[in-house]
Amino acid sequence: MVPVSPELISPRSARVAAARRLAKRNFRGKDRLFLAEGPQAVREAAAHRDGGQATLVELFATVEAAERYADIVGEARAVGARVHLADEDVIADISTTVTPQGLVGVCRFLDTPFEDVLAARPRLVAVLAHVRDPGNAGTVLRCADAAGAEAVVLTDASVDLYNPKAVRASVGSLFHLPVAVGVPVEEAIERLKGAGVRILAADGAGDRDLDEELDKGTMGGPTAWVFGNEAWGLPEETRELADAVVRVPIHGKAESLNLATAAAVCLYASARAQRAPGGCRSVTQS
Repeated sequence: MVPVSPELISPRSARVAAARRLAKRNFRGKDRLFLAEGPQAVREAAAHRDGGQATLVELFATVEAAERYADIVGEARAVGARVHLADEDVIADISTTVTPQGLVGVCRFLDTPFEDVLAARPRLVAVLAHVRDPGNAGTVLRCADAAGAEAVVLTDASVDLYNPKAVRASVGSLFHLPVAVGVPVEEAIERLKGAGVRILAADGAGDRDLDEELDKGTMGGPTAWVFGNEAWGLPEETRELADAVVRVPIHGKAESLNLATAAAVCLYASARAQRAPGGCRSVTQS
């Protein structure tokens, strides 16, 4: 068991107040800090470093959680994070979930400059254009991570990457791959094109069928998928910038797919094509 201090941090502590205010976007932006809740997110935060600097800077834990997740508490201390024991009511006060899991980490911002994303010559990218729902944004990030994408781009009109719901929905994937934020969608598309990346706009009314594109063998090269707003999709001016507008075929009676589900289908289709003989990953393995 990792030794812990017998003293519990007070609900009136300045440290608790500073963490609590990170639930609001303006304070996150001012402090360049955000909250990661639960053992999975905190574990990933403790393992993440940016330029040699630890991402996790502070950890609040109930006594029970500190004992149950002694390895995570140990990892937090090992990277220099301040560890505070707290009553359940303090954790509930800091947390933004209905049923807190006893661990809340304070983390440094970790978004990647878009220039660095381009310099890495990515082969699979998810671009979120005007995506406003934090749960969807976090889930797409998780899907991109699972499909082996090298980056995610959140455009300037999309939800805050560090929204607590987005962080939770990413289930730790936020700490696994580069995410660029605040990039105008037109700039993102044009500069990805300039880097040799094919732009596919995902749209239920697209004139190309995903299955047909796979059958034609057109999806094996570097690709960026552009996903639009949950309610109105992609505007015409954005679709016109893409190399192709692709729809996921509906073989049953469902009216449509939601954003995160469609993103998962599209990203995995590209991942499979890129790993097939002749795909970009079979030629230039990293």
